[in-house]
Amino acid sequence: MNSKPYVREVSKTTWFLSHPRYKRYMAREVTCIFIFAYTFLLIAALGALANGQEAFDAFVLGLGGPLGVLFNVVVLIATVYHSLSWFVVTPQAMPIQMGEEFVAGHIIVNAHYGAWAVVSLIILFWGM
Repeated sequence: MNSKPYVREVSKTTWFLSHPRYKRYMAREVTCIFIFAYTFLLIAALGALANGQEAFDAFVLGLGGPLGVLFNVVVLIATVYHSLSWFVVTPQAMPIQMGEEFVAGHIIVNAHYGAWAVVSLIILFWGM
């Protein structure tokens, strides 16, 4: 009799390609890179603002170019995907118990969508 337990071989670099759920997980994790890069863009904007009006105007003008617009669009798409994918898994990550019962998952997800819509509308009207 063999005393060694069976160990399934798993690729260290492509393990997530074996199941669609793993692919979605990795896509959500990759979107963090774009959010991280946007954070540095905001820090650079603060640095330009600290250097005076001319430096900030040049920074904003640079963002209006094709690469700046493309970067902002890619970051927006990544952020929306990241948010939507987290809203879907929220009932598993944060189950809410009321008494003996748990709140239904669709209520938690819809509450997040509603809060997102309200905050987006507030920001939209505040920016006008």
